[in-house]
Amino acid sequence: MKILLLCLMESQNSESSMAQESPKNSAAEIPVTSNGEVDDSREHGFNRDLKRSLPAGLGLSETQITSHGFDSTKEGVIEAGALQGVQRTQTKSGPVILADEVKNPAMEKLELVRKWSLNTYKCTRQIISEKLGRGSRTVDLELEAQIDILRDNKKKYENILRLAQTLSTQLFQMVHTQRQLGDAFADLSLKSLELHEEFGYNADTQKLLAKNGETLLGAINFFIASVNTLVNKTIEDTLMTVKQYESARIEYDAYRTDLEELNLGPRDANTLPKIEQSQHLFQAHKEKYDKMRNDVSIKLKFLEENKVKVLHNQLVLFHNAIAAYFAGNQKQLEQTLKQFHIKLKTPGVDAPSWLEEQ
Repeated sequence: MKILLLCLMESQNSESSMAQESPKNSAAEIPVTSNGEVDDSREHGFNRDLKRSLPAGLGLSETQITSHGFDSTKEGVIEAGALQGVQRTQTKSGPVILADEVKNPAMEKLELVRKWSLNTYKCTRQIISEKLGRGSRTVDLELEAQIDILRDNKKKYENILRLAQTLSTQLFQMVHTQRQLGDAFADLSLKSLELHEEFGYNADTQKLLAKNGETLLGAINFFIASVNTLVNKTIEDTLMTVKQYESARIEYDAYRTDLEELNLGPRDANTLPKIEQSQHLFQAHKEKYDKMRNDVSIKLKFLEENKVKVLHNQLVLFHNAIAAYFAGNQKQLEQTLKQFHIKLKTPGVDAPSWLEEQ
């Protein structure tokens, strides 16, 4: 009996000791309320115990671990204090959105330089092959003939312009000399009584010649200004368009040759994308070439009409002014200037300022 009583006492002591130790092990027991929900009261106690047990070297100011049921959409949430500058880290399931890539200006400039270098290389190779007689070039016979005539006419008009400027300079010197000579004759007519009439006649003649020379000089300068505008502005503008047309023609032939070389080669998975890209570039330069050719044709047509109109008026002016001057017909000379609305400067009067012109 004593032995039986001792065994019963030991079993009761062991059960009481287990009951006392069981609350300490919070992770082994999950209490449930009357509604079937998990009681979180002991979970906070476990978090406090865990916080106390963590080493101080981790630098965690606040740590909380929360576990939910298996049917929750969140796998877990860990909230930590200042850990290497991060305040809060939260992991959630859901779609990931990637931000748009920022364009790099340096890469864009590099791509432009690459395209320019490739285009320059192709055009240079085309020019060299044409000069060596190995490459073919596209030629519009009618348009090329008109361009050659225009360039030849420009050289001839420039020669006329230089000669007219020389004549104007020489006429100006002659008029200046005649004016000085007329003043000298007039002075001598006052001081030489015995030759008063002779000096007077010569003074009047030289002054009249100087006046007519100034009128002719105005007509010649107007002729020079009009021809200079035609040659150095109107024709030069057309020739600038011609240069753009020739550059477009070289690019067109360069990409045409490149496409022909690719078409002669094998067609496989590696060459087909290159052929398609070359076809696209060739089509773009063909459209540019056609546009420039059309622009040149239109400008040449308008230039021819404008040239005929301008030169007709200026040649009539030049002829009538020269003929009236050397015929001594002062009225005809003045009428010619009025016909073309040319105003002469009054001798001894300064030119108007730019404010007066405005």
